[in-house]
Amino acid sequence: MSQVSANGLQIEYERFGDPDAPAIVLVMGLGMQLIGWPDEFCQRLADAGFQVIRFDNRDIGLSSWLDHLGAPSLPWNLLKRRMGLAISAPYALDDMATDTLALMDALGLETAHIAGVSMGGMIAQLVAARAPQRVLSLASIMSTSGAAGLPGPTRAALAALIRRPPRNAYAEENRAAMIEWMMRNFAVIQSPGFPTPPEQQRARLHRSLARAVHPAGALRQLFAVAAAPDRSPLLATIRVPSLIIHGSHDPLIPPACGRDCAAKIPDARLVEVDGMGHDMAPGVCARLLELLPPHFHAATRTLATA
Repeated sequence: MSQVSANGLQIEYERFGDPDAPAIVLVMGLGMQLIGWPDEFCQRLADAGFQVIRFDNRDIGLSSWLDHLGAPSLPWNLLKRRMGLAISAPYALDDMATDTLALMDALGLETAHIAGVSMGGMIAQLVAARAPQRVLSLASIMSTSGAAGLPGPTRAALAALIRRPPRNAYAEENRAAMIEWMMRNFAVIQSPGFPTPPEQQRARLHRSLARAVHPAGALRQLFAVAAAPDRSPLLATIRVPSLIIHGSHDPLIPPACGRDCAAKIPDARLVEVDGMGHDMAPGVCARLLELLPPHFHAATRTLATA
């Protein structure tokens, strides 16, 4: 893995495949590091004829941490949200979209297919809307427009998202207990039709905790999502080939949110995956690998003949 300077930050990234092949930039979700895109998944996309870039968003993993911006108060801002008051965030999803474009600049990528999951899908939507000349196609996975009136997470999923870990849980000597705490949270959002073997999930969590731990960054990312305005007007301007993938059993961002995105992006294709929740389970990745390469290849061919 390597780092580049982008938008005033150090962005950690990894590249798979032929650097001369059409590029896919993968944007990960809230609090998740680049390894949230499994190694084999990235390699399979590379084997399909693409160069694949995965990276740590700002404030997470091995990219720049922005602790100088402070830590917003979660209880106070939840109260403000219930009262209908605006939430302020240390930075915006638009800033994270600018990070993505700056990473492309630093890597010399004039254009790329942009794919994102959850918060990453929101960022990918912004990139496609703000810089259409840079985007070959869009894949928005388990994401939302942020429009008012859409259903929110289930009570259990919301609790898992904002639940605080036990005191000193991130200390290395408490790692086993921390992993079990995270396992309980992931159980709430996992795909019922594509269960991840528990030992495989524990191994993923152990790798993530061993690589980097930065809960303050995940909190700031959460506020960027919570403070983001409705993207519906921007979605209506997107003209690149767009694929919307959503799980039928997503408890965090319900399937109506995927349908809404598909309805608002002109000519978008919607695929609702039965049994998929809000995770990158092996079975979910296998389904994505059936859907994404044909979408990217078709968009590449369309541009080549235009």
